[in-house]
Amino acid sequence: MNAQAVDTATCPRCHQPVNSQAVTCPHCGNQLKAYGHPGIPLHRATGKEYLCDTCTYHADDTCNFPQRPFAKECILYQNIEESKQQLQQQRNANSFGATVRSWMRRNQALVLLLVLFFVCLMIALSTT
Repeated sequence: MNAQAVDTATCPRCHQPVNSQAVTCPHCGNQLKAYGHPGIPLHRATGKEYLCDTCTYHADDTCNFPQRPFAKECILYQNIEESKQQLQQQRNANSFGATVRSWMRRNQALVLLLVLFFVCLMIALSTT
C-alpha cells in the first residue's frame, strides 16, 4: 500500500501541525486560508507589527487595501526584502558571465569540438 506524503504547516494561533492545504485549523478553528479557498494564502502579522511596514505594495504606494497602513491580515502581502532578493538574483542571472555559462552548458558538444579543433590547429602549426 502506497502512503502519500502530506505537506504540513503550523497553525499561527495554537502552533499545532496542520495540512498545508487546510482552510481552517482542525484544533482551534483559526482561519488559515482566505475566503475559504486553499489556493489563497492569508498572511498574518506577528506581535504588534503591521504587515504594511514590510510590504512592497505599501512601499511603492500601490496598495488599495482598506486596512492600510494598519493591516494585520492580508492576502496580497509581499515582503519587500524577499522582493529585493529576487530582483538581485534576476540581475545576477542576466549578467554577461551567467549568459555565457548558460550558453556553454547548452552547447557543450560544440564547445568541445571547437576546443579539439583549436588544439589540432596548434599542433599542426607547431610541427611545420
